[in-house]
Amino acid sequence: MPQESVQTAGELRARLAERGARWSVSEHLADDEPVPRPSLGLEPGANLTPAAVAGLVDLAGLIGRESGNPHLTRRRAAHGLIEGAQGAQGAVAGAARPAAVDWRRRWGWPWITKVKDQNPCGSCWAFGAAGLVESMARIEHNVWAKRSEGDVHDGLKFTCGQGSNPETALDWIKTNGGLADPDCWPYSTPPPGLPAERRDAWRAEYTPSWDRSGRTVRIGDYVRLGDVEQQKVWLDTVGPLTACFDVYDDFFGLGAGVYHRTSDQFAGGHCVLIVGYDDAAGCWLFKNSWGPGYHVGGYGRIAYGEVNIDYWAKCGLRGTNIDPWSKRRLHAGSVYESGNGRAHRNFEMAATLGAGDGRLQHWWREGDAPFAWARAGTFASDASGQPAFTGTTYNRNMESLHVTTGGRLRHWYYEQSGGAWRDGGAFGPGDAAIGSTPAFIQSDYGQPGNFEVVVRTADGRLNHWWRINGAPWTWNDGGRFASGVAHYGPALVQTRSRHLDLVATRTDGRMQLWWRDDPNGFAWRAGEVFGSGITSAPCLIEAQYGAADEDTAGNYELCAVGAGGRVEHWWRGNAGGSAWSRSAAFGHDALAVTGMLQGSFGFNLEVIVLRTDRRLQHYWRDGAGWHEGPVIGPA
Repeated sequence: MPQESVQTAGELRARLAERGARWSVSEHLADDEPVPRPSLGLEPGANLTPAAVAGLVDLAGLIGRESGNPHLTRRRAAHGLIEGAQGAQGAVAGAARPAAVDWRRRWGWPWITKVKDQNPCGSCWAFGAAGLVESMARIEHNVWAKRSEGDVHDGLKFTCGQGSNPETALDWIKTNGGLADPDCWPYSTPPPGLPAERRDAWRAEYTPSWDRSGRTVRIGDYVRLGDVEQQKVWLDTVGPLTACFDVYDDFFGLGAGVYHRTSDQFAGGHCVLIVGYDDAAGCWLFKNSWGPGYHVGGYGRIAYGEVNIDYWAKCGLRGTNIDPWSKRRLHAGSVYESGNGRAHRNFEMAATLGAGDGRLQHWWREGDAPFAWARAGTFASDASGQPAFTGTTYNRNMESLHVTTGGRLRHWYYEQSGGAWRDGGAFGPGDAAIGSTPAFIQSDYGQPGNFEVVVRTADGRLNHWWRINGAPWTWNDGGRFASGVAHYGPALVQTRSRHLDLVATRTDGRMQLWWRDDPNGFAWRAGEVFGSGITSAPCLIEAQYGAADEDTAGNYELCAVGAGGRVEHWWRGNAGGSAWSRSAAFGHDALAVTGMLQGSFGFNLEVIVLRTDRRLQHYWRDGAGWHEGPVIGPA
């Protein structure tokens, strides 16, 4: 006979003690408290694949090449999965697999976004799918890319009480241009106080921002893995997996330990994200969607084979294509990383064709070996110096901005839909410093986000311009500030607290931070002064170092030319509040730093330097330090 449903945490604790269970009730629950019953949401339907049907897959064929994440490349080589390695298939079940994997802090880095809460809707399937996209964006491209469960849930026009499964969600994401960020369209739940029947029938109206096409992480085919050993190899060499299982009433009280069912009261089906395994404990490590108050910080462990967790195929993903919105703080100046190319990590760069030519050249670098730079199209005719170059949420258009020979600013954009460069027109002051590079970003003011530009003027001041990105598409003068600025260029960032930061080089060779005080009249305030002997404009980004999660500010990384024509690298720890510190000097014959990014190659920093011979050179930094890369071409 089925047992009666557990009413209190104390009753469940007594049951576990009686049965010698290997897990405990959540420590947050007092004995006299009822065990809560958060929402589930699995509806298997025709789109959830049994493991037996999925069977074995060709892992070497799916993932048999190097990753931009060097840790994964080493793991694939250990399994013999990389093309040309010996024993590619025979190594899959061999000793190369570690006894435990935990993606939360693997190799000393955080990879998994924070635990979220689906309640009160039956949307676990959307959270599992979104968690998979978020984690693979981080693992493959080293960037936090928080996604919206509401984008897929409401895009499918599901009600709050309507269940589904991760495969349905992933199919929708694939065929509808990817998964958007929460500011494009958030996950929302019914207003509190609605009766249960009205709450379950509640459905959000789906009206994402009109630039959604440039705010989605795009995906290709996902993989259904039915074999448990291959699932573990995937966790070791690729990343997390979605999983679905049966829920009994005791599971709602799971705290620490490895869950084994002690109840016969079936409650429904549920889906989670598997972020690891532990062979010694005989369990899967999962991230739930009930908030951090459940289990241990929102994470739990389920024994292999328990409650049908291995009955359904688990879904994996690879080849994510990150949106420019997620990367907008990770690059500055003449270069950025797009989603183009087979690995969705091409470098895109704009540069002058040569001193005095006035035309601009679009360069690109394929995201796979041999990483050669190639020329694309040319545009413009009046550039006096190097341009700022970026990708925006307008269907991932490329956008370029330069100072003209007449001291104005001119905007060009590459229209993805038409495949051509378009002249966006001239604007701004008539006294912008000839030969300088403006700072050019897309902020989150407005929807779509405003363009923000700061340029040095001939009198050594700074001038801010901005554009509301909607009709009538006019540029607005944000005013002038600062004085005694000798060099200014691609060094503007919108902070996590939404104000603007920039760094300029003063006439005394020192650098100074300026920040915009938005609550008090959008006035620019002078900040800290640091460095000495700087002879060029700084190039500034907010990188992923120090960003412990998707909401924490990463370190500032800055490069500028110092004494002897060498490039100085400076950084500031934004999360910990540390001061600016110089970490290294590298390179030679440097005239200016024209671009900087942190992309998909193992958290490396990538820098483009204009040399005194008017040629562009690439430098990059990994864990071993700074390296001299190829000379790209003339500028």
